[in-house]
Amino acid sequence: MNSIGHTIKTVREMRNMTQQELAQKVRVGTQTIEKYEAGEQIPSSQTILKLSTVLDIPASELLQHNQVHTNSSPND
Repeated sequence: MNSIGHTIKTVREMRNMTQQELAQKVRVGTQTIEKYEAGEQIPSSQTILKLSTVLDIPASELLQHNQVHTNSSPND
């Protein structure tokens, strides 16, 4: 699991949200959230902003973790 995926999962669980609830609020599929959390996919900048709003954490916190994995393509 990459850092951004770990952060998304940790904060989502702290907020007592399911992957499905987060997916609905961010307007992506549940499988997309699963891929983010598993480190199989990196959210786009726009999605990171949505995630930060829904999870109530600074986007910079997610982006900071994303910098470690610059070899991954930013897919949504």
